[in-house]
Amino acid sequence: MLEHVIIKRFQWFESWHGSCMCFIGDQISNNKGVESTYMNLQSLVEKATHIENSTVAVAAAEDREVLGAVSMAVEKNMAEFLLFGDKEEISSLIEEVAPQLRSHSSIKIIHAFSSQKAAELAVKAVKENEAGALMKGNVPTAVILKAVLNKEWGLRTGNVLSHVAAFEVGGFDKLTFVTDAAMNISPDLQQKAQIIENAVEVARSIGVNNPKVAPIAAVEVVNPAMQATVDAASLTMMNQRGQIKNCTVDGPLALDNAVSPHAAEHKGIKGDVAGQADILLVPNIETGNALYKSLIYFAKAKVGAVIAGAKAPIVLTSRADSAESKLYSLALAICSASNK
Repeated sequence: MLEHVIIKRFQWFESWHGSCMCFIGDQISNNKGVESTYMNLQSLVEKATHIENSTVAVAAAEDREVLGAVSMAVEKNMAEFLLFGDKEEISSLIEEVAPQLRSHSSIKIIHAFSSQKAAELAVKAVKENEAGALMKGNVPTAVILKAVLNKEWGLRTGNVLSHVAAFEVGGFDKLTFVTDAAMNISPDLQQKAQIIENAVEVARSIGVNNPKVAPIAAVEVVNPAMQATVDAASLTMMNQRGQIKNCTVDGPLALDNAVSPHAAEHKGIKGDVAGQADILLVPNIETGNALYKSLIYFAKAKVGAVIAGAKAPIVLTSRADSAESKLYSLALAICSASNK
């Protein structure tokens, strides 16, 4: 039953996640004066190149954009790749898209007679520690997820699986994480706590050692009629009591007060997170979907994203995504895998 529900959610994710990125202009401060280390997606790529012995298993690698991202990653010495799928078709596409990959030492093609078998072999490679991250190629989301959730050789951990997106937004001097915009429809309190933990693990893997987490709501005060505010207050208390570790959680916060020091100061909202949030925890999938797409379409933000909560990070991009976007997601996955 659980597998069926999660597969349906991934299918929904695939239907809307085509090309999406930043959204507010003058109303949001660029966070100057806030103590932080400058980080954009290109510097994330550079960070990934310095991680040794990274290997990515690609399920059904016979896809032009996927091979384009693989080529870019290999060129930067980011990782080695196990390419599972139709060997003849993969080799033919390499000739077209990235002939420099022919006989490259960082590439190994493993033949699979079907997309289902490619997904199985790729997942097993991660399970057996032959690879540290999994990437979806030209294979239906439901197929690769079924392999991930296999009870015998899958990548289950017992944790909630959640989508973590790292946005590079114009005017901001650091990456902003948004979770969960694709997996969990209406998470309850315990699920939200695990979603935070997943996002914190990803953020810490790229050097944000104590990420500031803002549970987003429409208002900054607890209103029993608004469940998002009640959950936000509970998550804040759970963090203060050590139930949610390695981060600072403070909420409820409205979006402007979470990311803009000016807005927070104007409303008299104080705290370590107000105006300085690294991670935006959305209350439900509708909010996350709208925020994600707003960042993409209105602000032209750049994004890299992974599915967290499994034994290894999963790059589950859409076929419509560019090779560059897939490269950013690969970099995030490689950094996250190094922290496991």
